[in-house]
Amino acid sequence: MRHRPNALMLFAAGFGTRMGALTAHQPKPMIEVAGKPLIDHTLDLAQTSRFDRTIANLHYLPEVLETHLAPRNVQTLHETPDVLETGGGLKNALPLLGSEPVVTSNTDAVWKGPNPFEMALDAWSPDRMDALLVCVPLQNCLGHTGKGDFVIEKNGALTRGPGDVVYSGIQILKTDLIAATPEKVFSLNVIWNQLLKDDRLFGLRYPGKWCDVGHPEGIRLAENMLRGDDV
Repeated sequence: MRHRPNALMLFAAGFGTRMGALTAHQPKPMIEVAGKPLIDHTLDLAQTSRFDRTIANLHYLPEVLETHLAPRNVQTLHETPDVLETGGGLKNALPLLGSEPVVTSNTDAVWKGPNPFEMALDAWSPDRMDALLVCVPLQNCLGHTGKGDFVIEKNGALTRGPGDVVYSGIQILKTDLIAATPEKVFSLNVIWNQLLKDDRLFGLRYPGKWCDVGHPEGIRLAENMLRGDDV
């Protein structure tokens, strides 16, 4: 097994219903923040890592994203007739991603600080990890309401919250359990719960700031963060 994963999965199939009118004619990853679509913020960070393959799953208004992503060498995969959730979407993409560990990323967040993809790849240790989740301390999260998702123990292992860190949407994951799951539609939480039992789920604490653009107010928060006006 090679140490550095070389395939990236982008989750871009959601409806973005919390965005209201902003997603009436475009999928949420195409909403602009600071002059460029959300998905481009993710792709610009990912290009530093030089992944061999980048796959994006599409469902809502897929032709909009398909046209946008074609020049960026992103292969698209339509989920039809239904959305398969994160676990099912990843399972559906495995024939394109391959059998080695993959990097996955949501496409509705903006980052300020070190490159989260490079941090995760540098910290990945497949001998002791089956998944490594990039997590953000609550005090560095913008646009997030509620408690943290996990606690990061001294050895880096994760335990379920309420904790002091939030899952950022970026992870490295071995795909064995994904491929073996019989269901077609399922959440990655099903996989994480099994890895928690086996002490194979780890977390990485992100030192910069992160904004969840899951609602219209998140656009303003993210743009203020990028300008340094969020203090």
